[in-house]
Amino acid sequence: MKFAGYVLALIGGIYASNLAALELRPCHLSVQQSPARVAAACGTFEVPENPEDPGGTTIVLAVAVLPATTRSQSADPLFFITGGPGQSALDSFVTARAAFGRINRNRDIVLVDQRGTGSSNKQSCPVSEGMDPLQFDPARHRELLAACFEEMTGDPRLYTTSVAIRDLDLVRAALGYERINVYGISYGSRVAQAYARRYPDRVRTVILDGIVPMQLALGPGISVDAQRALDLIFERCAADSECNGRFPSLADSFSRLQSQLRAAPVQLVLADPMTGELAEHSFTEDYFRSVVRMFSYAPETVALLPLLIEHAAHTGDFVPLAAQAVMVNKQLGEAIAIGMHNAVVCTEDVPYIADVDGLEATYLGASTLDALRVACEIWPEGMIEADFKTAWTGDIPTLLLSGEVDPVTPPENGDIVMRGLSDAVHVIGPGQGHGMYMRGCVPLLMEDFIRAGTTEGLDTECVGRLRPAPFFLRFTGPNP
Repeated sequence: MKFAGYVLALIGGIYASNLAALELRPCHLSVQQSPARVAAACGTFEVPENPEDPGGTTIVLAVAVLPATTRSQSADPLFFITGGPGQSALDSFVTARAAFGRINRNRDIVLVDQRGTGSSNKQSCPVSEGMDPLQFDPARHRELLAACFEEMTGDPRLYTTSVAIRDLDLVRAALGYERINVYGISYGSRVAQAYARRYPDRVRTVILDGIVPMQLALGPGISVDAQRALDLIFERCAADSECNGRFPSLADSFSRLQSQLRAAPVQLVLADPMTGELAEHSFTEDYFRSVVRMFSYAPETVALLPLLIEHAAHTGDFVPLAAQAVMVNKQLGEAIAIGMHNAVVCTEDVPYIADVDGLEATYLGASTLDALRVACEIWPEGMIEADFKTAWTGDIPTLLLSGEVDPVTPPENGDIVMRGLSDAVHVIGPGQGHGMYMRGCVPLLMEDFIRAGTTEGLDTECVGRLRPAPFFLRFTGPNP
């Protein structure tokens, strides 16, 4: 092994001999949107692209290990699995690091870029840069996706969850861990459940955050759940004397803006919030809906929504909303590997969606589902286990985390998963959105749960004391 001395010292004697199967070197993880740098030990691990053809084409997975930071090490690490589908675990963890610091004191944290994402044979293509994630034009999407598909470097049938969990277990074995704890957020919660079902003897505990039940087909629920979250936001503003006094007709203003943009986009010139360069933009209904949806994910951005909506409705100034749309567009395009995303949803979701009624009553309408279906006209169905779409059941200790106002994985999802588990607790954060890991006492709760290895006696009361961020009443912030 070619470890620097300080990295070997951090890892200690427990794992030093076991890590020989996967060579790790000192590294720092970083992402463009954050100043944080995370010290780790990084390496690559070669696996067959097709697990049924071990002598065929191989791909390389990117792996990083954050060694436990104290001498009091536990033998079972935490595997962090991110969402999307299509995000990089190594990149996502950079901004999540603080929430897992207490766990990392006694346990290694392992990051694997899932096949098709990040630095693991990323399934993306240059042509996808011309695609606007916030603007759905069926003909344009079909054209760009077809060109993108032709540029794929891997077999799209082999970048599904059922294949990826085999990779995870190979990495586990190469690193010498007998049993692991698993954290999965959003789509990553699906990966975590699939891994736990296939390898139950290898899993000590599971944390599911922003939960996707195995039997749920994502697609139609996106619009319904987004509408539910927006209604709850409007209700909270109406019940808040300051917000209601400042924005007394919020729901009406929202409807009026959507109708206005549906009739005619607003033409704007604004500075790119990343580069400062001036550019022309056509702010459409799709942009408006997408910004509202993405801002519904976190309490900090929810706090801005009433102000952004009312400002545009009453002044005709769409620049603040449009500037947010530009940022969301860039972030989505950079974060999601479109080829891997489509490989997953066209295998695990869209084929299981029946005819859907009532989506036009939601502010997103059927556009999200339509976009998925266009992609799946091009992407084939891939490898999937026979029982993949059945509920996960078992006795593995599981902590389920949901945000009350989550616009994509509502608390009902956690209730569905919990029915099949004998040692589980479902904790719902009041006023919280998508992803609970960094909220209030949740980092402490996760550490307590993993340390105990059971939900019995777990004190979850502190989560009930969480509160959402106060609404901004002006662009300088909320009232003091």
